[in-house]
Amino acid sequence: MSDRAAGAARLKALRKSRGLSLAETARALIAIAENLGQPRSSLPSVAGLQRSVARWESARPSRPDERHQLLLAHLYARRASGGVCLGSGSDFAELSEALAYLGEGEHRLASLRLTLLRTATERGDGILALLPSNAQSDIAKALVDPTRLDTAIARSLMEVVTEVNSAVGSLPFVRLQLVLTPVLGTCRQLLAASLPASLRTALLDTAVTAATLAGRLAFETRDDVASRALYAEASRQADHLAPWRRANVGLSHALVTLYSAPGTEGARLLVSSAVQDATTGGSRVVRARAHALQAEIAARARQGRQAQDALRLAWYDLDRAGDEGHPAPISFSPAHLHGFEGLCELYTGSPVIAHDRFETAAAALGAPRERVQRAIVRTDQALALVRMGEPEAAASLLHECVSAAAETGGRVCTMRLARARRELRPWRLENWVVELDDRLLDLLES
Repeated sequence: MSDRAAGAARLKALRKSRGLSLAETARALIAIAENLGQPRSSLPSVAGLQRSVARWESARPSRPDERHQLLLAHLYARRASGGVCLGSGSDFAELSEALAYLGEGEHRLASLRLTLLRTATERGDGILALLPSNAQSDIAKALVDPTRLDTAIARSLMEVVTEVNSAVGSLPFVRLQLVLTPVLGTCRQLLAASLPASLRTALLDTAVTAATLAGRLAFETRDDVASRALYAEASRQADHLAPWRRANVGLSHALVTLYSAPGTEGARLLVSSAVQDATTGGSRVVRARAHALQAEIAARARQGRQAQDALRLAWYDLDRAGDEGHPAPISFSPAHLHGFEGLCELYTGSPVIAHDRFETAAAALGAPRERVQRAIVRTDQALALVRMGEPEAAASLLHECVSAAAETGGRVCTMRLARARRELRPWRLENWVVELDDRLLDLLES
């Protein structure tokens, strides 16, 4: 059986598992389109849509177009109880696999999933949507009787954390907090029980990842007290895991400390500790990230030589990270490191070189998960343009960053925007600065 035939067979099996005829499927899709506000005049007839459904399931199948994929996604993501389910084992997961067999690309499938996740968070049932199909009842039983806990439950909770992490930059931070909070509460309650060592380690892995991400989300929503508490919790739990896990917590904490505490001393101490943990740990990726952040802090202190030394160590580790057997599940790539290079040049070297490094980094940061980081890099690039004597080009570039900050609510992005705007004060009466100020005011009012 070919891939396309397998995809058609899966679509047919999925429809029949719901007990739907071709005509019933067509009517259901039309009803969904109407609920989504699509004009009735643009919708096909039941007979026409029925023929389309049949073609998708035929021996020589066609692939549903993007509009029909969205309708199918809403149909199969919805449980009989009315809730949304996107986790492994769900009908939505089966639909995604069928569409992949029919030739749909990974980016489009990720976009469909994000659209449904947005719907779920609007309804307030985000965690239920992301749990694997049967995990909700298993977790409920384990909370009552921790002896029922198994590694599958820990994996189910980690799936939610991973999904929330991947949605950073695509959904507002406050919505992601709402999804992540129940995972943290569940981990805390289960870890309070007496558990076998292997299960405790698996659950700690989820808890550390969740608390670290929650600390970052709390910072982004300007709750610094909660952020510090969450990072402290993650650090305590990471003491029982591999050293690179504690280093990873420390690096995330150091990054937010740079923007939530005066000076750089607090962040420097956290980074120094993280570098020690990363050096003795098992992840070159974490080690590279630690040296990169060490370089930034040195550059902010105008210590150019120390910054360049740290950058060289970062490149050394990152170039060899592909050889390690257990890479850390964090996003730190050459694109990110180019951003750190640009920042170091901005503080201690040439704005022209900084601009070029930022341009290289931004061009490679194209994934939805990297949108916040791309906006931060672009604001720094705009600052380099100002120092190169090109303020109008800087203002034009900052418009892109305003959009990203408005849609994600990113705190660092907003702070970098404010810093870049201050550099434009000598040109505050120019039309292109006034237009930028209007956009910034819209951001504050939204």
